Amino acid sequence: MTTLAARLAPCLPPRLTAAAARALYPRFEPELARLSDMVPRAGACGTAVDVGGWYGPWTHRLAARARRVVTLEPVPHLARTLAASVPANVRVVRAAASDRPGTAPLWQPPHDERGERGVSSLVRREGLHTATGHPVPCVTLDELALADVDFIKIDVDGAELQVLHGAQALLARDRPALFIELETRIQPIAPVVEHLRARGYEGWVLPGADWLRLPGFDLATHQRGTAHIASQGLLRRALTPAGRRPRYVNSVLFLPDGRIPGRVRDHGGHATPHVHRPR
Repeated sequence: MTTLAARLAPCLPPRLTAAAARALYPRFEPELARLSDMVPRAGACGTAVDVGGWYGPWTHRLAARARRVVTLEPVPHLARTLAASVPANVRVVRAAASDRPGTAPLWQPPHDERGERGVSSLVRREGLHTATGHPVPCVTLDELALADVDFIKIDVDGAELQVLHGAQALLARDRPALFIELETRIQPIAPVVEHLRARGYEGWVLPGADWLRLPGFDLATHQRGTAHIASQGLLRRALTPAGRRPRYVNSVLFLPDGRIPGRVRDHGGHATPHVHRPR
């Protein structure tokens, strides 16, 4: 089903569409307003990576905190729109992040051939994607030879493990925080959680004001109970008054080596201070 935002986007100038998306997105994904819990303070963050840049809501905010931002976006017109509007410390790579370099089909939902909804994927879901994939270049994060990486956001609609497999050397070397969209309606989340747990990462979610440890929050059950919200589209969800806006948690923050985000609720309901990794 196409959304109102996807129908309107082709009728608007790309820069206006991008600006509107960036303005509305924190209402849709409140974690974006909590970057201080995930990313070192401005000036202390080296490189941040935005995998699946879309119209740039994460890219622009990360640019204010990190010395360098690298954004990967495989949809050509989205990559062009991003490159025309980002700050000078951002590099836009027109490619999909995967586990090997080369070319692969990028699948898009029916009625969204331009990729306006930001849900294109290297993984085709039968009945939910068009019959023909558009070939796009693929790169691994490791081959980009990034340095001093503190944070990676991954929004790739089912291709999360491919991205992580292509970043094994980077993760082992820099131990960045990872913010990953995971949805049971797309695929099971356990393989990603187990892959990262084996590498010393623990998951956190933000269903309210405080971060909760993922093992104590049944994300799959929560998403099944709130799946109707996900089908409403960005515009409708963002414009719903805050008091009437139910939360659909679809992203997990993964931190390594015992690090914790800000305002953590422990078993006693108290807040625990934020701890950054040593540099």
